[in-house]
Amino acid sequence: MYDTIQADLRDLENRGRLRSLRGRAGIDFTSNDYLGLAESAELRQAAAAAIARGVPVGAGGSRLLRGNHPEHEALEAEAAAYFGAETALYFGAGYTANFAIFSTLPQRGDIVLHDELIHASVHEGMRRGRAEVVSVSHNDMEAFDARLRQWRGAGGRGRAWLAVESIYSMDGDSPNLADLMAVAERHDAIMVIDEAHATGVAGPQGRGLAAAFEGRPNVITLHTCGKALGTVGGFVLAPRVVRDFLVNRARPFIFATAPSPLIAAITRAALVLSRTTPERRERLAGLVAFAGRELQRCCGLAASGSQILPVIVGADQKAVALAAALQRRGFDVRAIRPPTVAEGTSRLRIALTAGLDESVIAGLFGALAEEMRQMP
Repeated sequence: MYDTIQADLRDLENRGRLRSLRGRAGIDFTSNDYLGLAESAELRQAAAAAIARGVPVGAGGSRLLRGNHPEHEALEAEAAAYFGAETALYFGAGYTANFAIFSTLPQRGDIVLHDELIHASVHEGMRRGRAEVVSVSHNDMEAFDARLRQWRGAGGRGRAWLAVESIYSMDGDSPNLADLMAVAERHDAIMVIDEAHATGVAGPQGRGLAAAFEGRPNVITLHTCGKALGTVGGFVLAPRVVRDFLVNRARPFIFATAPSPLIAAITRAALVLSRTTPERRERLAGLVAFAGRELQRCCGLAASGSQILPVIVGADQKAVALAAALQRRGFDVRAIRPPTVAEGTSRLRIALTAGLDESVIAGLFGALAEEMRQMP
């Protein structure tokens, strides 16, 4: 009955691309818990306090039915104020939020220009959308401008949407958002910036790399909660008309059970921690700088400049073998393979969190250098 599926799994295994679920083991160089909030005493206390005051675990329905809870609305108001946007809309996952944006907002006759390394959730949304879709070379702001001029010259009369990440999840690098903003203003375009890996980590008070542009009528941002904020879910920050349209037209919002009110309450506490404990970001920034020096010293590789450090190996099987060798040494590092990254760019994705220390980071890169020298 499942012969075709089994054959596909065998093919993945033969190519070094079979995925499986694994438990936690070793020192964390894999998670996105950049500020160490996910297991923090502060968020445990916030959870206990919310339960004590009667906040329910489940919503019981979609937000358009009985699932809308005061905790959702309080969280959205506080998130909008924190990030500097007119409104916020809370989704159960950042993936769902991106899917909602791109499957709902761009209309027939519009064009979406996206960085070629944009997240899979954006691709899924664009596939379900009505607009023309064009991929642009990674971090090439001139290419965005040139492609828009070409589209207008060929008779394009709809709205242009520009989609980028502020820190790319597998490369750890960033676009020049000021240059992109200039392109958007020249072409009356809307910028959609995925701040998933910058939220809580970068910008004033952890508000992200797009903080200077938040609140502008042509800017929509996504801030996820499941990374540096330590909980789960995602916010769309946007003008009120955009929020209202998503509430009325976005199927991922309309037909989904509302996020847990308890998680919303805990996320409110996470926003406060992000705003009021800059020492977490400062510690992480210091570790990022140290790790960059160690990566260069030990392995001769340039760092990305962020808490995400890719070590590109190339072949799938080599990346898997290198990750396994580091895991045996007690470092939880994982291999990233296609289709998550492009063919021929399988890699280790090393993620830094505030709970690490310099000696552990130095130990990882020393081990990595030894294992890389032994690779065939």
